Amino acid sequence: MKSGDFTQGSILSNIMSMALPITLGQLINILYSVVDRIYIGRIPGTASLALTGLGLSVPVTTIVMAFANLYGMGGGPLCSIERGKKNDTEAQAIMCNSFVLLTVTGVLLTLIIFRLKRPMLYLFGASDETFPYANDYLTIYLLGTVFVMISLGMNHFINAQGFGKTGMITIMSGAVSNIILDPVFIFGFDMGIRGAAIATVISQFISAAWVLYFLTGKKALFTLQHSAMKLKAERVGRICALGLSGFIVGVTNSAVSVVCNATLQACGSDLYVGVMTVINTVREVISMPVTGISSGAQPVIGYNYGAGAWKRVRGCIKVLSILGIGYTAAAWIMVSLFARPLMSLFTSDTNLIEAGIPCFHIYYAAFVMMSLQFTGQSVFQALGRSKQAIFFSLLRKVIIVIPLTILLPKVMTPGVYGVFAAEPISNVLGGIACYATMLSIMLPELKRLENSKKLNIPPQSSKHQS
Repeated sequence: MKSGDFTQGSILSNIMSMALPITLGQLINILYSVVDRIYIGRIPGTASLALTGLGLSVPVTTIVMAFANLYGMGGGPLCSIERGKKNDTEAQAIMCNSFVLLTVTGVLLTLIIFRLKRPMLYLFGASDETFPYANDYLTIYLLGTVFVMISLGMNHFINAQGFGKTGMITIMSGAVSNIILDPVFIFGFDMGIRGAAIATVISQFISAAWVLYFLTGKKALFTLQHSAMKLKAERVGRICALGLSGFIVGVTNSAVSVVCNATLQACGSDLYVGVMTVINTVREVISMPVTGISSGAQPVIGYNYGAGAWKRVRGCIKVLSILGIGYTAAAWIMVSLFARPLMSLFTSDTNLIEAGIPCFHIYYAAFVMMSLQFTGQSVFQALGRSKQAIFFSLLRKVIIVIPLTILLPKVMTPGVYGVFAAEPISNVLGGIACYATMLSIMLPELKRLENSKKLNIPPQSSKHQS
């Protein structure tokens, strides 16, 4: 197969050649938060408060990542589609415009969040006891906002060019640095949660530096060129429209975290905010492989769609579905059997562990249904179907999870269980709705385009960019 030509070779091989390094890279990237929380959970005397304080910072860090995904997940698939059409000039312009958007937005976010962080943290469920820890972490973390934007957002364009292994290095370089630096700053310099934040900022800088090195070097198919960075309204609109679903996922994840923490604080205590912090950390780890598979499939789907290989696009959807369902089923069995060891990995507080185990089982009860949401969402994203991608981003989190998080504690005993029960219910309802809609829309369209190609009819009626 010609390098980067996804119309050739096995569909499974094409997807896995992208998915494996992306998945490995993303798993390693998760070590940022996992390692932070493991070490913070063992700070002598203040472990539980520090861990809860870190959890309170998550909605803010999620918002930063959401903006990175707005431009990265919006521009990456468009770059793949244009590359499949052999329109390299537009593919490069999309990448360069995204870079400008990421950099400018990163600076603005740093200034805005820094000014508002105190009221934000209290809104997110901080108490007088946990605020100092959350504030210490967030104040330092914000200094690396631009680095997060560049490394996370621009890595999509490395993957879109077919360099999955290089994209993995982006994430590995930062994650490995974080693993090494965390104990040095947290325990060696006795800086506690502030040390974790410093280690994270340095690691993010290393990742961003690698991205810029590659995208300005000779190996990249498209490089960052000043001449292609002039923003064009129509192009920016396309990037933002397609990236809006990924952005909404991030913002709604942040909103869900806020509502969950506030509700847990109201009907429980800081203890259950700590439980949710651990559960969310485990979710980040075990959901990353299916996210990586979905991310790896997107360049393959987008390239084949742009190249008019409609039958291969349908094959990609089938392979993606099988891989997603198979993995999430296996992951559900694992977390069901090993709830206690997974909780114990992040804390030695027996009260936190005992309170967390039943919550753990409730939260992951329908984890396998997440694969349907991921598959449907990824296909819409890869094919430029922005309206559907945005709608289903909103459906599961805003329309289902947040109302249930507020309502279920009023009817369940104890009320905190209602907060954790909102997740499996949303997985079932949102997953089925997203996947069924994707099949009902995309499979008939792809079949029609395939038939039109056989009859040599131009596919001018295709509306792949909503």
